Amino acid sequence: MQSPEIIYEDRHLVAVSKPARIPVASESSGDETLLEMVRSWNAARQTEGRKGYCVPIHFLDRPVSGVILFGLSSKAAARLNELFRGRQLRKIYVAIVEGRPREDEATLEHWLAKDHDENKALVVNAKHPDAKKCVLSYRVIGTSENRTLLQVEPVTGRSHQIRAQLAAIGSPIYGDSKYGSSGSWDGKVALHAACLEFKHPVGSAPMRLIAALPTYWKDVWKISFSQAPNNFIYREVTSNE
Repeated sequence: MQSPEIIYEDRHLVAVSKPARIPVASESSGDETLLEMVRSWNAARQTEGRKGYCVPIHFLDRPVSGVILFGLSSKAAARLNELFRGRQLRKIYVAIVEGRPREDEATLEHWLAKDHDENKALVVNAKHPDAKKCVLSYRVIGTSENRTLLQVEPVTGRSHQIRAQLAAIGSPIYGDSKYGSSGSWDGKVALHAACLEFKHPVGSAPMRLIAALPTYWKDVWKISFSQAPNNFIYREVTSNE
């Protein structure tokens, strides 16, 4: 199994780039998790006999790749959790979708409810008893053949939100057969958590953590671009600043 790349580390937190197909935490498959990998890495740094504190701050779906934060102290974890709850950070994703959205830039609002039997988010009426409002914005940053590259910024953080909302406008993410893609992609979907921007939980220094696009995206995106963190993603993601 591919090991995660460490993007940033200090004594308060570590950010890693999660490969697709690795679960963040335990699930029914019994496969090794990202949490186990990071805890093993963290334990190896400790003095003998100590395991070290390590908890995930947020999650990505198993088929999705990109930045994941882990708190390495209870104080840092509590403050990072508060940033997520208070929506005090910027989350930027890159997605390849099938076709092209009707609008090049838009804000989407849907009400979603979880179908636990199918492990799927469904678009429902706002009066549905389990409905939760979901908001994201997107913009087109490239086209290639019958696919479109999007920058996506979720405002809310619901399970499967980006996948369900893009599918709802007729633009399913490439490889995401659960949400209407024309085919699967070996357990991966073309959704990547490219960037997190927030204030460090200890000291409030501004942080921008960027995960390089997976190299295998070249198999489905024919425009040539490099994978290093400070080139394609950085320029495209920050071009509106």
